Amino acid sequence: MVREWDPRTASPAEIESLLDTLNAVLAADLPEDPPWQDSFLREYQSETMPGERRISWLAEDESGRLPGHANVLLLGDIGVVELFVHPSMRRTGLAQTLLTKVVRRVYDEGFSAIGVEVVGGTPAVAFYESLGFAREYVETRSVLKLSTVDWLAVGETAGTIGDGYRVEYFPGGPPDELIEGYAVAKAAVRDVDDGDLDLRPSSYDPERLRDSLACLHRRGMKPYIVLAIHERTGAVAGLTEVVVPAQHPTRADQYDTIVVPEHRGYGIDRALKARMLVELRSAEPRLTEVQTWNAPDNEPMLKVNAELGFMADREWYEYGADVPDLLHRLDPKT
Repeated sequence: MVREWDPRTASPAEIESLLDTLNAVLAADLPEDPPWQDSFLREYQSETMPGERRISWLAEDESGRLPGHANVLLLGDIGVVELFVHPSMRRTGLAQTLLTKVVRRVYDEGFSAIGVEVVGGTPAVAFYESLGFAREYVETRSVLKLSTVDWLAVGETAGTIGDGYRVEYFPGGPPDELIEGYAVAKAAVRDVDDGDLDLRPSSYDPERLRDSLACLHRRGMKPYIVLAIHERTGAVAGLTEVVVPAQHPTRADQYDTIVVPEHRGYGIDRALKARMLVELRSAEPRLTEVQTWNAPDNEPMLKVNAELGFMADREWYEYGADVPDLLHRLDPKT
């Protein structure tokens, strides 16, 4: 049975069963990834940004086990799908049943585009391609094992930045007086068209950034921000963001790293990322890894990551589909 589900009112047993299924999927598809924990899992599934909505479904068997889950985040002009099925239930049609529920709702909500993020080398690739999803964007995930870091070298890099700049560290997010400059720096690269479907869109205005930081905290995901400040003007010249999720606290997620174009060439990107690692080492003693995603043609950032010890791991794909066409493939009677 597949039913619509609200994680905010879910029972503890449902949350536990959902976690068991998620970790079974991780063990099968990404065995090197740390298993998730139940800390803030309910909030992770329910909290959204203002103006966004998440709708969820569960598959339940006769014993009450939950072998499948799907949700769609409605944001902007696209619905973003997340779907996973217990490995023991693959090739039973359950994934397609769940996806049909999602697509029908997205269609009823008036959305014409749908997207999904897929891990390379997993059965999900063939599943979505068989239904007509088109691959729109490719990223490479890289993982840094903190046990391999040359901390002396990283410490030296953290202090190496061009004259006229200083680096500042803000656990939890920058103070309000820097939010506007932070937003301006993030906006400096928003017009770059790299083919990304914006399934994880960044925030470019101060109020949206405040909302984004607050949403991360509600979801149990602690942000750490390092900024480069141009001392003469006080402008934010660069930034790097790392989030440590309560759901997998031993592996952090790298978000944006940006250097404003007019401030490039002063070693800001290296200094920012090195300073972040130094701070995380003491702030998050349970942390063992940091993962990051980059487009294959982003050579400057790939070079910086390699110097710090990041190792390429998996390709990550963004797929898109037209909602009416997809609904017709899933349910020809529509």
